[in-house]
Amino acid sequence: MSARLKWLAAAFIGIAGLAATVVALNLRGEGTLDAEIAATAAPAAGWRADPEVIARGAYLARAGNCQACHSARGGAPYAGGRAIETPFGIVFSSNLTPDADHGLGRWSAPQFWRALHHGRSADGRLLTPAFPYDNTTLINRADADALYAYLRSVPPVAQAVRAHELRFPFNTQAALAVWRALYFEPREFRTDTTQSAEWNRGAYLVQGLGHCNACHASRNALGATSGPLDLSGGLIPVHNWYAPSLTDPREAGVADWSRAEIVALLKTGVANRPSGLVTASGPMGEVVLRSTQHLSDADLGAVAAYLQTLGAHAAVNPPAAASTRALKTANPQGEKLYADHCASCHGDNGAGVAGAYPPLAGNRAVTMAVPANLVRMVVEGGFAPATPGHPRPFGMPPFGQTLSNDDVAALLTHVRQSWGHQAEAVSTLQVSRYRGSAER
Repeated sequence: MSARLKWLAAAFIGIAGLAATVVALNLRGEGTLDAEIAATAAPAAGWRADPEVIARGAYLARAGNCQACHSARGGAPYAGGRAIETPFGIVFSSNLTPDADHGLGRWSAPQFWRALHHGRSADGRLLTPAFPYDNTTLINRADADALYAYLRSVPPVAQAVRAHELRFPFNTQAALAVWRALYFEPREFRTDTTQSAEWNRGAYLVQGLGHCNACHASRNALGATSGPLDLSGGLIPVHNWYAPSLTDPREAGVADWSRAEIVALLKTGVANRPSGLVTASGPMGEVVLRSTQHLSDADLGAVAAYLQTLGAHAAVNPPAAASTRALKTANPQGEKLYADHCASCHGDNGAGVAGAYPPLAGNRAVTMAVPANLVRMVVEGGFAPATPGHPRPFGMPPFGQTLSNDDVAALLTHVRQSWGHQAEAVSTLQVSRYRGSAER
């Protein structure tokens, strides 16, 4: 055999070995489930589970905020069709109603469990990780069956599923198989015996059904996080909002918050802390509106108990090293813009108004290293969710049609370098980047 043929043979064997490894990694843990799926038929049309199971499933669907993605704007609940932009193209959410042709009508409970636990469709096709199965894999079987029972009880909607508009090769099953081999492994939630039952319940909700790290984690070039335990913060792809770290006291860590303050923020969208009013806005405001306000007090307390332990041993206000402290420069443009547009609510001294307008002075949301949220708030406005516990929240008007990129940069630089703040200046380029489609 010639040297060239030997090289080709070695290359073929290597490729075949890699392919076999990818296939094996994608089939982990599915042997017994395949047998269950083969032996279980979808229930007949009109089947309804026990009302208590359906009610539990409805609660879990709110806890997982399922409707947010699986309902198009103005469309029927759970009928899918919402366009979800990703760095790789557009994904359209699936129809979760019990319609036989377009939804879950022909799905069995084991097939639904496989979708949550293994990221596969009813026919075995690999699902795109825009569906956060890296988190839902932690959901236990009883909760998966309750979710299935609830979704089978909603009105069926005959709405066809629109094909994804992903770029090549991200639109291929081969690419998904490689991605999953690298970044996905079916898992079960493991109780931490050193922690309380309440803490474990909070961990289960945050890591699994709540899929908090779908936003609160950084992603690599292929869109993967380091796993459901990563809550270190990250820029939400395409949308240009920054989901702050839940472990860093300089961002959104709550180790020094009281249980009541955390629960209030998740239940009402606002929390009155000694340092001033804190509000949930942007994507987190939507999460409170659609999901967390509907959780029981016991589950909110469990989530709070878990979040309080994240970064609990970090310094609450670690001093910045002298070499990294930003030097404040003269900024008359920013000072004037603040006086004209911000001081009437937030005060000349940035103290805000108790119970109405959040303070800017001493506000860690103002001084975070990534200024994306400040840009989005100034451009789009800031609106806390209206909830029974806070039905008439004050909102911040948008200034996207009033202020140029240069204006926004100067204004935010003033805010980030006043009242003792030592954050880096905001550049016009950063504003242009985070402003996104609102760019002028």
